[in-house]
Formats: sequence, structure tokens, C-alpha cells
Amino acid sequence: MLRSLSMTTAAILLGTAALAEPLVRFDVAEDHTRFVFQSAPVDDEGMPTHGNPFVTQGYVYPADTLAPGIDGVNEDGSPAFPELVLGTWTCDGFLVGAAMKAETGVFLVSRQTVVLNEGDILISHGPEIIDENVVQLRAISGATGSFVDHDGDIGQVFLGWGPYMGLRAAFDMEGHGEDS
Repeated sequence: MLRSLSMTTAAILLGTAALAEPLVRFDVAEDHTRFVFQSAPVDDEGMPTHGNPFVTQGYVYPADTLAPGIDGVNEDGSPAFPELVLGTWTCDGFLVGAAMKAETGVFLVSRQTVVLNEGDILISHGPEIIDENVVQLRAISGATGSFVDHDGDIGQVFLGWGPYMGLRAAFDMEGHGEDS
């Protein structure tokens, strides 16, 4: 009896240890090969302008993976750190204002869907700003799994464009990235 109780206790303890802390901070690296937009409206260089809808995808990484000078996507669109990929990020929306030519402020409005490898989902809506290292709040509009206890907002910090023009961003559901 003592042996089976010990094995049961050990199984419970191991199971409890296996439960990871909920993901509240993460990085996203856009796969530049998956950015698709309508053929119009575009500017003289063929880049989408105000009102152009788009969809894109990328990789979710642990927080602080995308340090300055480190991109999360290879030239062919594959993840630079496949062993660190926590899930996928899908973003759709509309370019607004100066759009891709913006130097400050809002350049698009989007819905972002994060799907972790285990199936947990986080959906947020809101504006995105082109200013680097500035927190922009987005509304959390849906959540499942480990994200379900998070409501309200999530902070997004634009970390700049990668070498292949893929967006790099950090997300924080608690501290909103103030220390970024």
C-alpha cells in the first residue's frame, strides 16, 4: 500500500511539475514569404497603401528570443530556431494612413491570432504602430486554454523589421513591456 501510494504521489507531483506557467510574454517573427495583400491600392513602388487588406503569418517564440540583430526567420521563410517555436501567429487587417511609408504612429489595424503548439488560442484586435520599442495596447477579444484567464489588453512592442522585411514584435499581457 505504501509503495503504490508513493508511486501515485510521485505521478501527481510529476504531473504538477509538468504543468508550465501560462505564457504571458512572447516574441513573434513574421514569415516574410507569407505576407499577402491585394493588388490595389498600392503606391508607385507596388507597396500596399491606405485601405489595402492583408494577411500574414509567423512564428511564436519565447520572450526575449528576438534580441537586437537577431531575426526569427530564415530567408526561405522557415523558423530560424525551430526547436524554440511555441506556435503560430496569424495577422490580418488593413493598412491605414501612410501605411508602409509611415515613420511614426499607427500604420495598420489588425486582428492577431496566436495558436500555441498545444492548441491554446489568444486573439487580439487593435492598431499597430511603426514606432520601435514603444508599447501599443491591443484588446484581447478571445482566449482558450492557458490564455483563458487573461482578458483586457496585451502590450505589443514593434522591434523593427527583420532583414527580409518581416515584422518583429514582443508581446506582454502583464507588464505591457514597459521595460522593453
